[in-house]
Amino acid sequence: MQAAQTTIDQGEVAKFEAMAAEWWDPNGKFKPLHMLNPCRLNYITAQIAAEFDRDLSAGMPFKGLRLLDIGCGGGLLSEPMARLGADVVGADAAERNIPVAQLHAEQSGLSIDYRHTTAEALAAAGERFDVVLNMEVVEHVSDPLAYLTACRQLLRPGGLHICSTINRNPKSFAMAIVGAEYVMRWLPKGTHDWSKFITPDELYKLLEQAGLRPVDRKGFVFNPVAWSWSLSDRDLSVNYVTASVNPG
Repeated sequence: MQAAQTTIDQGEVAKFEAMAAEWWDPNGKFKPLHMLNPCRLNYITAQIAAEFDRDLSAGMPFKGLRLLDIGCGGGLLSEPMARLGADVVGADAAERNIPVAQLHAEQSGLSIDYRHTTAEALAAAGERFDVVLNMEVVEHVSDPLAYLTACRQLLRPGGLHICSTINRNPKSFAMAIVGAEYVMRWLPKGTHDWSKFITPDELYKLLEQAGLRPVDRKGFVFNPVAWSWSLSDRDLSVNYVTASVNPG
């Protein structure tokens, strides 16, 4: 059988391999994700509940849903999805992330299927999911359209794809690179490549070209006074998230 093509950028993978052990340190190199995570989860859970008519106040509301967390890292999203009852597969191209995620899940008493693999390999193997979480990954791949096409192939008809990334404009350069990497030193210098950032309109077009139907987009907005993140209908100037469905 022909090997699956890959959009993995080995240079990008190496960056995250070097930080693997720090995934669950809320004050370490992934501090920005720990701070953003409650806001991300609010959006993700609301979109899944709306799409699949689930009651978030019920116990295990996502029971019966198969969910892929592509680019799962240490499992910051995989674990809460498993707690909500989803059957979770966490996949990452950075091999060192997987044992970190597996160990933390075991310590947390959670059963999560973590794999060192790619979206393309999973699609070629015929894997299918109700939900694909694709958070802060698309700006790190070599071919966004090919990658998003693989994500669409992983969805069952009517499946939900949630994708977040970073806008490309002067403000995002100032905030996501100068601010996060050089001033606050939240991330190692060189973590992000501004030229790989994608505007919301560009991402919508890519999602449509990949065969998905975009249905929503929101901004993740950081408040430096409250030191917290919130969702915004209007401000997508730096971090933002989209929801789209696979029409089948």
